[in-house]
Amino acid sequence: MIKRDFLKMFGLGSLALSQSKMVWANRPSDKWDAIRADYELPTEFINLESGYYNIIPQPTLKAVQKHQKSINKWGSYYMRNQRFNDQDKVVAALAKTVGTSEKNLVLTRNTTESLNTITKGFPWKKGDHVIFARQDYGAMRQMFYQVRERFGIEITEIDVPMHPKNDKEVVDAYKSAMKPNTKFLMVCHMVNITGHILPIAKICDMAHKRGAYVMVDGAHCAGHFNFNIDDLNCDFYGSSLHKWLAAPLGTGLLYVNPKNRDIVWPLFTERVDMKDDIKRFSHIGTLPCQHHLAIIDAINYLNAIGPVEKENRLRQLQRRLTDALRPNPMIVINTPEDIKRSCAISNIGVKHMNTHELADTLMKEFGIFTVAISNYGGVEGCRISPNVFNTVEEIDKLIEAFQTIAERQAKLI
Repeated sequence: MIKRDFLKMFGLGSLALSQSKMVWANRPSDKWDAIRADYELPTEFINLESGYYNIIPQPTLKAVQKHQKSINKWGSYYMRNQRFNDQDKVVAALAKTVGTSEKNLVLTRNTTESLNTITKGFPWKKGDHVIFARQDYGAMRQMFYQVRERFGIEITEIDVPMHPKNDKEVVDAYKSAMKPNTKFLMVCHMVNITGHILPIAKICDMAHKRGAYVMVDGAHCAGHFNFNIDDLNCDFYGSSLHKWLAAPLGTGLLYVNPKNRDIVWPLFTERVDMKDDIKRFSHIGTLPCQHHLAIIDAINYLNAIGPVEKENRLRQLQRRLTDALRPNPMIVINTPEDIKRSCAISNIGVKHMNTHELADTLMKEFGIFTVAISNYGGVEGCRISPNVFNTVEEIDKLIEAFQTIAERQAKLI
């Protein structure tokens, strides 16, 4: 009886992706208008900064609240008797979504925790050489600086080509920095400040031939565009689920290639004698389980939209913006033009204009929220990250705003 009551309360009897039909019941005929209606959005400004955190759609938010209420009712009984079974089901569904086995995946709180677990626990030796890019996320770079102080590793920071002619140009940027003692590469799957998607599988192949490990920062990738982690041939991969999957805050994933499970010391120890088991990395103490449970609901919502349709829509919005602005000689586009090298995110600047001033002008004068990226790996511009709730009309307003600002700046020269 208690078991049945559990399943009734949590709705977790079958964590199959079967709720998608319910998500779109009684919707209007226009799909994107229906999706927008699922979001409670501010009326004070247009939100074009989904890169930091994706707003949760109402069906997922209601599911979080339902899970919270259920956990609060059952309390410690749930935590001791059902929590870990449910967690395993969530991991299995998530593994299917990102293209790997649940035996290779654990839940974390974010990409920073995922990748720092690897960086902190890797068996470093003095003189080991590490390569990463100046455009990589600051928290990840700072951890390597700390490792350098602690273990005496060597670091080379490269520049990722902003507008590469082909994949080889990107791979060669890393290849040219390789040394006989190169042990480890950190590479962004998508560069967070420009939206540049890198050829990860080719970089991994190059590095592995030279005996180096590759850790991939996929913070902006899960739920954003379609890929299979297994196809990347990387050693470690981290992603934040509260970004483009639109799961609750504080949810992430860590992938560890099976051959590397025992070489890294976990940040939090499950059992010191546990070997060849991904769950070595899964112990992070007591946490808000309702957020983990709602990952299933976020996956259901993604599948209701259609992962390919979502990717195409996000890319369509970005390309509508960047294609319109590229011909303007006063505007700088810091995102590759090659369609396969980006998706939702772009970075745009105006010549002879301070980037923070640009972001302030967009917000205060035009009511459009973006984020200024300044003095960061050679990138100067506002990061624009539209989401599924944004409309073509909102993108057109941003185009008009940029054109107006650029025209003003041209007159000042």
